[in-house]
Amino acid sequence: MTIWKLRNNNPLRKSYVTNNIKLNEFDALIRITVEMSKYLYPYIREIMKSKENIEQNSVIWNDFKNRFIELIKERFNVDSMRVKKLLNQAENDEIIIKSLLILSFCISNKGYQKLKNFLYDF
Repeated sequence: MTIWKLRNNNPLRKSYVTNNIKLNEFDALIRITVEMSKYLYPYIREIMKSKENIEQNSVIWNDFKNRFIELIKERFNVDSMRVKKLLNQAENDEIIIKSLLILSFCISNKGYQKLKNFLYDF
């Protein structure tokens, strides 16, 4: 239940709540993300490969991208400039690819530390 409530700390969401997230909660979210990326790695890899060879595998990439945009429109505040940037088709491919690469790097032994460092530098 706590994790469910933490999602509202994201300022891009429609139902944003201004709570300070505790360090141990942030740490737990990173650990969950790393574990989920390990589980989803075959799918992430397939999506990345489909982007490399767009002529043969455009269906996989387009399905993923459409679902990504659909989820953003459903859950995020589309009036926000940051969210508009995510929805901008000229820019969102780069953002999606970067996100997928970061998640794919999380599957290594040092995945937790890599993601934590990336988020702290963000």
